[in-house]
Amino acid sequence: MLRYSTLIITWVLFAVATLLPIGFDLKAAILIVIGGLGLLGLHDLFQRKHAVLRNYPILGHIRYFFESIRPEIRQYLIEGDQEEVPFSRDARAIVYQRAKNVEDKRAFGTKMAVYSSGYQWLTHSIQPKQIKDTDFRVLIGGPDCKNPYNASIYNISAMSFGALSANAISALNKGAKIGGFAHDTGEGGISRYHKSGGGDLIYEIGTGYFGCRDNQGRFDSGKLAAIAAMDQVKMIEIKLSQGAKPGQGGMLPAAKITEEIAEARGIPVGKNCYSPASHSAFNTPIEMMEFIAKLRELANGKPIGFKLCIGHRREFMCIARAMLETGITPDFIVIDGKEGGTGAAPLEFANHMGMPLVEGLTFAHNTLRGIGLRDQISIGASGKLIHAFDIARTLALGADWCNSARGFMFAIGCIQAQACHTNHCPTGVATQDRWRQIALDPSDKAQRVANFHRNSLKALGDMTGAAGLDHPGKFLPHHLMMREKDRDMVTGHQVYPYMPEGFLLREDDERFGYLARWRRASSASFAPYDDGV
Repeated sequence: MLRYSTLIITWVLFAVATLLPIGFDLKAAILIVIGGLGLLGLHDLFQRKHAVLRNYPILGHIRYFFESIRPEIRQYLIEGDQEEVPFSRDARAIVYQRAKNVEDKRAFGTKMAVYSSGYQWLTHSIQPKQIKDTDFRVLIGGPDCKNPYNASIYNISAMSFGALSANAISALNKGAKIGGFAHDTGEGGISRYHKSGGGDLIYEIGTGYFGCRDNQGRFDSGKLAAIAAMDQVKMIEIKLSQGAKPGQGGMLPAAKITEEIAEARGIPVGKNCYSPASHSAFNTPIEMMEFIAKLRELANGKPIGFKLCIGHRREFMCIARAMLETGITPDFIVIDGKEGGTGAAPLEFANHMGMPLVEGLTFAHNTLRGIGLRDQISIGASGKLIHAFDIARTLALGADWCNSARGFMFAIGCIQAQACHTNHCPTGVATQDRWRQIALDPSDKAQRVANFHRNSLKALGDMTGAAGLDHPGKFLPHHLMMREKDRDMVTGHQVYPYMPEGFLLREDDERFGYLARWRRASSASFAPYDDGV
């Protein structure tokens, strides 16, 4: 109730003011001011557009006031548009504007330091193309997939019910339904709010096997088959690790396990729930491929893949060797960069564990090229991808499609308060507090989710056409330019080249250290070697 303290105090002051022994004119003026604030607070409680105002009536207007004058304050006193982290004000603003279907253009030219090291851009054509249909799609499914999925090129990345509120999950999934794209469930299972939205789902299986586990927490084939039979479930993704905290398990305290969370995860109420650091359904690369084949059979041929943040590069090559030796391949692989988000992670893990997306993506892409399987396996990418340039660059470096978590969180009202782990999210996005999440109206935010997706792909189409291409899937490293230092620029294929098809199988190409790791990789074990990673 502290959130409503300003409104309560306002009405208490109004009552006190009526008793003041002062002149009529002064009392009337005071009552008009205080009463007006009180009525504003009541309006805030019942409006559905701004979650901050519903959770913090009257007080929330102070935030919006400072937001409105922030350009002047920032210009003369405080900060630049690119200085906020993890997402700059510019980055968040473009999401808010596209989600609300309002003007997203900028005046006065770029504010970026284009001559500084690390600046990147796309090359454009003298003969640009006009792309009318920007509903870009990619067909996901290898040679053993009976039911491939025609996915959007931009989808909602993995976020579990429990980490996000019921209203947030509902808004995201309804938005995915409106826009015709996919919503990854995260490892927390499929909740009633995923189901009620009706949007396409990518069911993620983590180490806790939530939704498809037995009473001992082991994988349950029957439960998986039942989930896979749902028409909403279009693909199944095995989570090996995530970028923000790779290699970590976790524990959900009993106090946080509600009836709804227990229902989605298939766990009991009143008991701590543990997620191991690694999977129990397989221990070796070959066993992992056999597990993929088993899931494909249980899912009646729907696409099966896995997600990971690249760690030991040799271990990824162990998986690649297992693909060749078993003849079993996943339909897709999602590479998660260490810059990806999370509800909570130890500082050391968030800052210093895991490989950034660009390096992880290019390594995985070239390894699959090296064994001649890249054309059979689709690659998704996730990790701080929220606008058209992010998507275009990632596609150029080897991905077939992109996922975003925080981009879609911004679309439903996240303000980057970074209080996700406290249960005190001010906008009702990342909290299980019913009073806080009620401020987030799923119907209103669902349309914003769809708007953000549609307008982002429209912007991607504009960039694609400007490059002289007719589909963003045709972006290649040579379309990407980057500055290494002042007056020194290189093309993307010089820094992140596509390696030749099948080069690892010839075992005569020592470039970039691929072959040395390939020789150390084994399909029989992930066990580490002492001579490097």
